Amino acid sequence: MKITARHRPVAVVGSAAITESYVATSGPQSSTGTIPLLAPFGAVEIALAPQRPDGATRAWLLGPDGTELAVELTDGRVSLSITTPAGTERRRSRRRGRPRCAPTRLALSLTGTHVAALTCEDGAWVVRGRVDLADGSLPGAPDVRDADWLAGLSAGWASGRGTVSGWTAGSFGQLGLRDTRLVSHADGSAYRLPDGSVLFSATSAGPGFFGTAHTSLWELDVQGEVRHRAALYFQRPDAPGGYGDHATHVVRDGERWLVATSTWSDFPSARREREHATVAITLAETKADITRGEHLLGTRTLDLPTDGPSVGVWDPHLAREEDGSWLVGYVSARRFFDFHPLLARGPSLEELTLLGAATDRRASEGTTLLRTDAGWRVLASDGRDNTRRVRERFPVFDLAMREIETLEAPYPTNIPWPSVIAPNPAVPGDEWRMVTFDGTPSGGALAGYGTHGDVIVMGECRD
Repeated sequence: MKITARHRPVAVVGSAAITESYVATSGPQSSTGTIPLLAPFGAVEIALAPQRPDGATRAWLLGPDGTELAVELTDGRVSLSITTPAGTERRRSRRRGRPRCAPTRLALSLTGTHVAALTCEDGAWVVRGRVDLADGSLPGAPDVRDADWLAGLSAGWASGRGTVSGWTAGSFGQLGLRDTRLVSHADGSAYRLPDGSVLFSATSAGPGFFGTAHTSLWELDVQGEVRHRAALYFQRPDAPGGYGDHATHVVRDGERWLVATSTWSDFPSARREREHATVAITLAETKADITRGEHLLGTRTLDLPTDGPSVGVWDPHLAREEDGSWLVGYVSARRFFDFHPLLARGPSLEELTLLGAATDRRASEGTTLLRTDAGWRVLASDGRDNTRRVRERFPVFDLAMREIETLEAPYPTNIPWPSVIAPNPAVPGDEWRMVTFDGTPSGGALAGYGTHGDVIVMGECRD
């Protein structure tokens, strides 16, 4: 295959509940509105006038309990403030809090338990401040996953006259996309729209580590363009509230949707906190049209066999064989982060037996089932931390997880998943394609790891 397109659809506010535009010189000096959320993934963004007089510009999210999460731009410096019943805490990064040029936009995001301040500079968003509400440093911090707290959320801004030309607020979008996974029917074939477009799920990266990300659905048309369609959030079977779990597979099974995801949303970013951490795979079932809008899905744990001690499983991929048996591909970790692909089969998703595991790997994931003329195959992605023999490549396994060949395709950075799209049988001469991602970061140094990547579309090479 060869690369045919590359996309980076960055948006701080993804789906807007409020959008207002003004003539800056005669517009208002403040505005507010309600933005109820299903999960703690929201943002407020204001457009700044080119010529700004001195003074402070603030934007905020306000909870029904009086908690205020706010960003402020004053005299060229950005700061965060968190107001709770216990008082107000102000945070400002000495190294990263001053934009390098006059920003054109100012934003505040809530992604999971993380609050971030962002400025748009020379057309790119940069994280200028970040606070974790769950790190214990903020007395009285709210439970941002609480449904009532989220339902009562509002947003607003205030500034001097002539400084703001518009604002928008709603659910958070993404700084990058990764973990791209083709939406499929239960038989493994691509789920296609009437015009031939396919859908894929992705992890919408936030301004930080895994806890700032969530699952989204995207459309890939026949020209190779991508468009956002939906955001999916999850309820855990063992904890209340909405989570941004991700690394997801969406399956159309008759009149229902199955959504398998990985519980990354509260995985600790600090290594010292991972002693008792784990990652599981959960499964949601719904008849609602989840290909549009925003949805909060109840889940149950999908119990998966492993080949030995395991601290976590992730990257699920589901398919059903002609006899009704289910195949489930996934990843298991001996420790964080030493992981390899596995495959299980069973008469139902509740009765699965291990078929095989690629135990010679230590950094391979993106386990993907593919139905071919020769039968089922299992694809994966061999990351750079593997041994030299199995590094930076897309292996192909049989159902016993024995490697039998490799997929010939460019291998971008990070650990790109091999989400292969078979030719559309309704289109004569249609070719194989693949949608994957790379490790290109976004948001600047303060955001750290987890803001990747670009969406990469590949097409078939023909001699």
